Amino acid sequence: MTSDDQITIALSIGDPAGIGPEVVLKALTDPEIVSLAHWIVVGEHAVLRQAGETCGIPLCELSHVVLLEPAALPGSAPVRFGELNADYGRAAALYVQEATQLCMTGKADAMVTAPLNKEAVTSSGMSFLGHTEYIAQLCGAMEVRMLLASEKLKVIHVTTHVSLRQSTESTAERILRTIELGNEGLGLLGIERPRIAVAGLNPHAGEHGLFGTEDATNIAPAVREAQARGLDCIGPIAPDTVFLKAYRGGYDLVVAMYHDQGHIPMKLIAFEETVNVSLGLPIIRTSVDHGTAFDIAGKNQADARNMKAALRMAVSMARRKRLHGSKSAGRRLAR
Repeated sequence: MTSDDQITIALSIGDPAGIGPEVVLKALTDPEIVSLAHWIVVGEHAVLRQAGETCGIPLCELSHVVLLEPAALPGSAPVRFGELNADYGRAAALYVQEATQLCMTGKADAMVTAPLNKEAVTSSGMSFLGHTEYIAQLCGAMEVRMLLASEKLKVIHVTTHVSLRQSTESTAERILRTIELGNEGLGLLGIERPRIAVAGLNPHAGEHGLFGTEDATNIAPAVREAQARGLDCIGPIAPDTVFLKAYRGGYDLVVAMYHDQGHIPMKLIAFEETVNVSLGLPIIRTSVDHGTAFDIAGKNQADARNMKAALRMAVSMARRKRLHGSKSAGRRLAR
């Protein structure tokens, strides 16, 4: 944790050839964002300067930002925007590693990640499934989940980057743990006792076994156990209706069984505002919920709204975590 009252956020710039450097620059030159925290940007000065030239933002406008340069890129050649490149993938992973280390050592209160490209990272020789899994490995976290959060809908996933077939094999224990992590995560978002709805896996949540047994054998027992532990939880609910009910205010959180079940409604209703949050880590990590957009990289067409939302959420969660820790310490001292 940082020494003064203001939050410090570490921000990795993502794949150098993508839109990450551009949205980082655009977000951190917004006066509203600038005032929220201390900012540490992890990435090469040359990459940011080149991105700034494409969008008309000279680096002198980031005088309030600390730049941490890992020297991850070989040589000094200009970045080729829009190119899938193993060197760029390796650099993006190193930026994430450095930002994670800042949080693990208490030099930053939270981290925010700009998008990287999985294919570029894996082509560099790394075993890489995604940001969430990589950060979990760096932190030594065994159970992590992906939460997508917007103002009107929040979804946590039981599984993400696995095959659809594998997602049907989720155990009651995994589903229960997902419910618990979602409950804890929404506490950091300011919802102390969230109303949680668990989506079914099969059409009509199985229709009493007519369309599969997973809902009755795996999901329902997890929901009953969550209720027994005092959580406000209901399900399984037919997946074709549960998201609409939550969007209209009936629930604070939906537990989705697999990646696309949760991502499709989120991206349909709030693509620019949805923030990706990693739960189950010892640190706070948020991210944009879009990719590297190689097709528009280097063309000053990237929209920074999603990055701004991720930055705001990281600051808000870090503040609540710090406040919660202070209250806990106060209770211990009073005993």
